[in-house]
Amino acid sequence: MKRDIYDADHESFRESVRTWLERSVIPHSEQYIADKALPREFWLEAGAQGFLGLAIPEEYGGAGADDFRFNAILEEELAKVNAALPTCVGIHADITAPYLVELGTEAQKQKYLPKVASGECLLAIGMTEPSGGSDLAALKTTAVRDGDEWVINGSKTFITNGFSCDMVVTAVRTDPEKGPKGITLFAIDADKEGFSRGRKLDKVGMEESDTAELFFESVRCTDDDIVGELNMGFVHMMQKLPQERIACAIANTAHAKQILEETIQYAKERQAFGQPIGKFQHIKFLLAELVTKVEVCEAYMDKCVAAHSVGELSAVEAAKAKWWSSDTQGEVLDHCVQIYGGYGFMNEYRVARAWRDARVTKIWAGSNEIMKELIGRELGF
Repeated sequence: MKRDIYDADHESFRESVRTWLERSVIPHSEQYIADKALPREFWLEAGAQGFLGLAIPEEYGGAGADDFRFNAILEEELAKVNAALPTCVGIHADITAPYLVELGTEAQKQKYLPKVASGECLLAIGMTEPSGGSDLAALKTTAVRDGDEWVINGSKTFITNGFSCDMVVTAVRTDPEKGPKGITLFAIDADKEGFSRGRKLDKVGMEESDTAELFFESVRCTDDDIVGELNMGFVHMMQKLPQERIACAIANTAHAKQILEETIQYAKERQAFGQPIGKFQHIKFLLAELVTKVEVCEAYMDKCVAAHSVGELSAVEAAKAKWWSSDTQGEVLDHCVQIYGGYGFMNEYRVARAWRDARVTKIWAGSNEIMKELIGRELGF
């Protein structure tokens, strides 16, 4: 079914992204895996192409596109290469940068946004803690007043871009008595005294993504480092989470669609018992089912993208998109591995890596169980 949410300008942008990926990214994919990170050259070139500042106003060095459909196209094309690219770029440009664009002071915008758009300042967001998981209201990292400063102590874990970030927007508890209403966001530079990184975490998949533990030992900040309003951090995060979740859903769907297309081609070429394996009824019917499921999923994602582009996507709709797309992706890729047979279990085959990479999407950005809880509450339970 023809997609109808993108016009000629969007498709022209898609071609520019593809050209860049084919020329400058795909040839280095194996090195990214070996290094377990994206090199600074990747970020600088992405910035030079204008891909990191789509939503950043022009006066701060961005494109000022103000149309999330461009962000969605970038997510899709990155996801076709591997699942880690949209994750890392999304954390930087679609998830963390908007906190600065929409909530930052003029001084913060001047300081960070031009370098965010250029790739010189790599961003991460510090929400998840070792004991908290999806329960953001239970975070234990604290900021205590000491004269004109705040002293921050605590830790974060599973932080994408954490090992190489230059600044992390960090959620801390500034008023222990107020629960969720006592959380504040701080922009913490990586060169602050007392800030340190733990090991680069050894993950099951997403090897290209540098994921780390972050530690804050008496890190001193001031009111000038607060992003948004004091004690409004939880509200700010809740307002921004729908964009994170729809971005995840876009990548999930595009990633599954790409690997399914490659699997269909494999089923046409792979011979067994004197014919292509796709000729066998079971595989033919299975691929028919998977193609239909992906297209239905994509249609819902497009509907969500269109809604989000005009500010009408609700948190519950984003939750539906996130859990459905990650479940669909998992189902599709599991079947793709099975169709490849023994080769599907070999890391040298993209289908194997895709299968491993996809598993975490049911967990991060709020686990699928949390997504269903949000949907269930909307139903009145």
